Amino acid sequence: WGLRQPGLCACALCRFRAPDLRGRCGPGREAESRGPRIAAAIMSAPTMEERKACWAARDEFWRCLDGHTEDAPQCEKLRRSFESLCPQQWVKYFDKRRDFLKYKEKLESEGFQSPETTRKS
Repeated sequence: WGLRQPGLCACALCRFRAPDLRGRCGPGREAESRGPRIAAAIMSAPTMEERKACWAARDEFWRCLDGHTEDAPQCEKLRRSFESLCPQQWVKYFDKRRDFLKYKEKLESEGFQSPETTRKS
């Protein structure tokens, strides 16, 4: 992971591409590369402390959203903290999970309404 061929991009995206497509990110992409050590650190699993910090940031952000309206400007700072402390895939997962939990909560409180019944009323 730490070695790089001269003239090829070292961005994290290229590390996951098929060998024949690596290093083809386009002009200017090399400047965005994070370097071999940081890219390797990004790839490693979070430590227990990092996981706990991520979950705490997520919980704090979700509490803010529950206390205010969804996507409230008051929660923007907490959102940035959540995104900085958690891996990107985790943020995507937690966002989808929150949407699902809110949908489930709505179904449980209001009950299911089929599209046919909503059109008739």
